[in-house]
Formats: sequence, structure tokens, C-alpha cells
Amino acid sequence: MKISDIVIPKYLTIFNNRKVKHIILTSGRAGTKSSYAAIRTDYQIVSDPHGSAVVLRKHHNKLRKTVYKEMIRGINRLGISKNKFTITKSPMEITYKKYGTTIYFSGSDGIDDTKGIIDEDKPIKLVVIDEATEFFDDGEGEDELSNIEATFVRGNDSDFQMIYLYNPPKNPNAPINQWCKKMEKREDCIHIHTDYRDVPVSWLGQALVDSAEAMKRADEKMYRWVWLGQAVGVDELIYYMFGDRHRQKPDPDRRYDRIYIGGDYGQQNATTFEAFGLDTYRKKFPGLGEYYHSGRETGKQKSPSEYAQDLVEFMNELHEQYDNRVFYIFLDPSAKGLAEEIRRAVRAVCLDYQVFLRDAENDVALGISRVQKVLCFDIMSVSPKQEYAVSEFGTYEYDKKSIEKGKEVPVKEDDHCMDAIRYCVMGAWKRLKHWLPKDETGEIDICDISRKEADDDEYL
Repeated sequence: MKISDIVIPKYLTIFNNRKVKHIILTSGRAGTKSSYAAIRTDYQIVSDPHGSAVVLRKHHNKLRKTVYKEMIRGINRLGISKNKFTITKSPMEITYKKYGTTIYFSGSDGIDDTKGIIDEDKPIKLVVIDEATEFFDDGEGEDELSNIEATFVRGNDSDFQMIYLYNPPKNPNAPINQWCKKMEKREDCIHIHTDYRDVPVSWLGQALVDSAEAMKRADEKMYRWVWLGQAVGVDELIYYMFGDRHRQKPDPDRRYDRIYIGGDYGQQNATTFEAFGLDTYRKKFPGLGEYYHSGRETGKQKSPSEYAQDLVEFMNELHEQYDNRVFYIFLDPSAKGLAEEIRRAVRAVCLDYQVFLRDAENDVALGISRVQKVLCFDIMSVSPKQEYAVSEFGTYEYDKKSIEKGKEVPVKEDDHCMDAIRYCVMGAWKRLKHWLPKDETGEIDICDISRKEADDDEYL
């Protein structure tokens, strides 16, 4: 097997270069940096009788489904029989039997454990930092990476290398983007950036290329970030892609497979329920209606039991209009009291439909990215009846100071509808993601949450 047959040209210049100590590999989606890192790491233990490798992620529990599997695929790409390796899951290790050289896998917090099992005769010659952004978002950033280098460089000769892998955050001020600029100035560092256009179409498949082009047509800025891996900057307006095309009246004669309701609760602040219909035939997620009440604005505060009764009336109206038989409610996870009142209100009456209640997934960054996707590809629309939501789409912004600091923190004002819609999209994501173009279902730096929909829900 020729390395040039399995590694793109941009990476060939560094494959056998042991003089460069730090190699930063960034890319957009499908830039093959992970594939390259796997092949290079596997090659390390089969080509050097005295050099092992270690692969690190900040979070140990993400290793097995990501980089560990990629390393095994790398063995296949090199054309070497798996029988020549001892491959174990607990601990996660890949050992080349002929030399006894090993690839160790560890979370950052487990570095000391890794040190204890490394044979001094086969020191770590290669360190791979996968999803390096995690070390800046959830760790100590540059200091932590420096400590990792110090841990493994001891006793090594000039062949020691570190490879860093990540998709650049869109914010140029993000700490890892600033770190990369700093590293580029070092003589012992090289930074290579790739995207899907650097990869032969035959490797990726035409469907993937078509998916990239579909996003380019839908939202060129998001395309440049997701597919080209460019730090395009952060718009203060979070849902900048929301426009007139998203304001649509729902079909009054349409029957939906189910209706999803996202609920955000406040005492003095507003309480809102945002309803969307799951139209599997058309692959659309249209807005159907909105309940909104602000105790501060109206001067009348409502109790959780009153909100629960209002929700039942809201569902009755939707049921009467659309003859829907199944409702899924995704409620603000902090609203435990309201959740209990909803259970009581639903069980107290005889309804012609089923109601399932669940705590909403409250990962803000992930939720925002998913709402952006269903807007970008025109899967979700908003009804004129959702007037408060329409208003908030035009004002929902990131805090300017947070952007300057490399973080994106939404302004917590007049965001109740946005929270409710985010809960709704997160709840329906298991189904909505299949309506996106191929390869748009994956997240950049956060693993998808996969759960059963009906079996795990509480039927009221």
C-alpha cells in the first residue's frame, strides 16, 4: 500500500518529517485530518520498534466511538492484517505484536495512569490531541497542552511529535484560534488547513459534495464555517438567517404525525408554549401556535396550576383544529413545579389524545446550532400566530463582550420564546435530522444525543 494512495497531497510533506515537533491540523467537515492522524499513528507503531503513541481527548468517554474506531480503520487503510495487533477495549490499547509498541488512549485526567503503564524501552514518540478545542473550553487550554508535552517528552530524542486536531470555532477570538496564531510563529510548528475540496471526490462520494453545495446555496456563511473551516466571525444576531421565507401560515387542513410543544416557564417573567407540527410527508416542521403570558407586562401573575390549565386549553384548541392524536411536551427542566401541575391537569380530564411530558435538553450552544440548521434548510417555519416568537427572532443576540472574549453567550432578555423553540427542536431532533442533506446531521464538537422517543417518555 502506497501512503500517497490513502493520504491527501497536503499531508504527504509531513508524513515522514520528524523534524517538526508540533503539527496543527485544522479543517472543515470531511477534510480527512482524523483519517490522516489515524494512519500516521498506526504507522508509528509498525515502523518504529522503539516508539509508542498516545491519543488524548479531554473527555475519556468520547474516545471509543470516535478516535479509537478511526485508529482501527487506519490499520485497514494501511493494508495490514488486524491479526498482527492486540486490540483491547478495556483498557483501550492497540499493540503491534512484532515490536510490542502500543497506541494508548486516555482522557486528559488519566495521564498519570497512562504514564504508569508505558514501557521505558518504548517511550511515547507521538502524542495526538484529538478535538483540541475541548482543552480550551473545558480545561486549562495552553497550560494543559504544555503540561501534556512535558509529561511525554522526557527521555525522548528529536523524533518526538505532537499532532493537534480540531475544527476552528467561527469566532476568531476563540482561545484556541488565538493559540494557533501564537504557535504558527514557532520554528518547530507547522499548521495545515484542509477542506473537502482537497480530497478526491471518489474518496468522499458525490452525495457528500452535493450536501456541501446545498449548504452553500442555503447559507454561504455557515457553509464557509462548517465545510471550509473558516473562522468567519460571529453575528451578534443569533438567527441571522431568519427571514420572510420562514413566516408561513400552517395548512389548516393538514394532519400532523404529532405536535411538539416547547415550554419556558417564568414567575414574573413570561411563560410561553410554542407548538410545531411534525409533517413527515413534506419533511417540514411548521409553527402552529403560541401561548404567551407575562406577569410583569400584564400585572397579573399566574400560578403553576393556572399555567397547566392554560396549556391543556392550548392543546385542546390545536387538537380541535388539526385532529392530532399525540402531543409531546418538552418543558424547561428547572420548572419542576409546573411539570407536576401539568401531570395533574392532564390526568384530571378525559382527553381524546395522548400527552407525553419530558424535561427539555438544555444544551444552549447545541440547541442554537440545531435551530440554525432547520432554519437554514427551510425545515422549520413560524406561524403569524407566533407573534412573540417572530419578534424575538429579530432581537435574539449574543452579548458583545462575550464575543470579544472568544465566547458566545446569548443575552438573557426577551428570550423566552427562543428557549421554548430550542427545547422543541432538541426534542424533535431525532426525527428532524433525517430531513437535512446528507452529512449535515453531525455536530462539530459535540456528540449527538440519541434516545428512544416513546419508550422513555412519561405517558400522562
